[in-house]
Amino acid sequence: MTKDKVNTHSIDAVILWVNGSDGKHIDKISKYVENKNIISSTKFRTRFDQVNEIKFTIDSILKFAPYIDKIYIITDEQTPDFLEKSVRKDYYNNVSIIDHKVIFKGYEKFLPVFNCRPIETCMYKIPGLAEHFIYFNDDFFLINPTKPSDFFRDKLPVLRGKWLKFDKDIFYKKFKKSRISHKKAQQKAAEIIGLKKYYNFKHTPHPLRKSTFQTYFKNNPGILIDNIKFRFRNENQFTPQGLANHIEIKNKTCVLKIELELLYFRSYKKPLFWYKFQIKLRHKQKKFLGLQSLDQCPPKKLNFLIHWIENCIK
Repeated sequence: MTKDKVNTHSIDAVILWVNGSDGKHIDKISKYVENKNIISSTKFRTRFDQVNEIKFTIDSILKFAPYIDKIYIITDEQTPDFLEKSVRKDYYNNVSIIDHKVIFKGYEKFLPVFNCRPIETCMYKIPGLAEHFIYFNDDFFLINPTKPSDFFRDKLPVLRGKWLKFDKDIFYKKFKKSRISHKKAQQKAAEIIGLKKYYNFKHTPHPLRKSTFQTYFKNNPGILIDNIKFRFRNENQFTPQGLANHIEIKNKTCVLKIELELLYFRSYKKPLFWYKFQIKLRHKQKKFLGLQSLDQCPPKKLNFLIHWIENCIK
C-alpha cells in the first residue's frame, strides 16, 4: 500500500458502455427512431459502435490506478465479451456490471435511453458507490502511473480545463447555427449554476463527488427530470459532470488545474507516421490518452493504436 493510498479515501471508477452492434440493441433503438435509415448512418452509429476499447480502459485502470477500489460498468442488458470470456476471472473481481434499471429506479418510464447524458445524470445512484469516484468514457485510457492526488486533493476534485466565454458573448459565434455539442452542454451547466462563463473541460477522466449530485438533485428534482427525459441527445440537455464541476467551482470545493496531461486524437485523417511520432514524442509526459470515435479509424491506424495500447498496459 502506497503512502498516497494510506492518506486518502475510497475511490471508485464508473464507465458507461454499449455494444451498438448487438442485434437486440439495434432492435430496441429502431422502435424509437422514425427514420430507420438514420440508424445505419456514420454520424448516428459512432455514438454506439465500439472496437472493444472498454477492455483497454479497464486494464489501464488496473495497471496505472491500482488504488481504485471498485470499477462499475453501466450498461443496458449487456456484458462486454472480454468479461464473459476471460480466463482471468480473479483479475476482474472488482469489476461489476450495473444495468440502467438499477440507476433509473423510480424513473423507469424514461427507459430505454440511448443518450449518455441521462445515464451520467443518474450514475451517482449506483448502490454502494464511493463518495469519491472517477468517471471514464470507454475511450479514455491511463497510459502512465497515477496516484489518488491526481484526481482528489484533500478530498476535493481536481478539475482540468480552462475558463471560456459563453458562445452568446462572443460576437462572431452569435450568428452561427446552434448545434448539439459537448461545449454547449457545458455552457448550459454553467448557466444553470448561475455563472457568467464556463470551465471548459476536455476528454480526461472526471473526478466527482456523489454528495454533490445528491444534494443538488434533492433540492432541484425538476432539473434532474429535465435532463433524463430525452431518449436521444437534445440541445436542451446539460452535461452532468459539467454541472458537478461548476457547483464545486462556485462552492470553492475543488482544485483547478490548467495542465490536462492529455494525449488526444479525435480525427484519423493524418498519415500513420504522424500518430506514431506524436505518441513517441509525447506519451511519457502524459497520464491520459483519449481516442474519440475509434470505430471510424482506418484499419492500419486502428491496428497501430490498439497494438500500442495493448503493449502499454501489459
